Amino acid sequence: MKSITNFKIGVIFSLLFFLSQNILAKDFVLSDDGLIDPRAQEKINTMGLEAKTKLGVNIYVYVKNTYGLGGQIKGKDKIIYLKNHESQILQALKKPYVLMTMSIEEQHVNLLVSETLKEIIDKNDILDGYVVPLLASKDKNTLYSKVSAATLNGYAAIADTIADSKNIELESSIGSQGKIASTIWRVLMYTLVVVGLLSYTFIVLREKRKK
Repeated sequence: MKSITNFKIGVIFSLLFFLSQNILAKDFVLSDDGLIDPRAQEKINTMGLEAKTKLGVNIYVYVKNTYGLGGQIKGKDKIIYLKNHESQILQALKKPYVLMTMSIEEQHVNLLVSETLKEIIDKNDILDGYVVPLLASKDKNTLYSKVSAATLNGYAAIADTIADSKNIELESSIGSQGKIASTIWRVLMYTLVVVGLLSYTFIVLREKRKK
């Protein structure tokens, strides 16, 4: 138990040091672990700066390949750790904020927003409509490509949602491209499921006829 406590304390101090360096750099990508393409990062920072200037909102991204938990923390303790980890990040952010966090190994994606934005940002709509579909897609794209696309897609959706609530148009917006990509993915998945069920039914019926 003592080793786990020391582990948590060490992670928290390392996290706070890292955050202090990035916040001072005015970077909206707090962490990417080499998983976000530089071009996507540039676009995110462009949108972030415009959102901060025109909307008065700070939108951040925190992406990690892993939090380094391994098998040390599981179940409810894992959930508690993740929440505490995110709470530490929030302490270094300027309000009002939106923070999208992602940890690949822990299969964790989350969206945290300031109190004043809770009625504007629908967490499930953003994550389920723009982020998770791209991360979970079963295709030939690399993890690097998926994380880059999912992060940029989700970030753009957040910025556009806030802009729409204020009747402001963002020049850096990618428009409906993000939603279209997610919709295409969903249609493809539903089609594969339907085709799979039809194929299974056909095979079962054919086997029955043989008997």
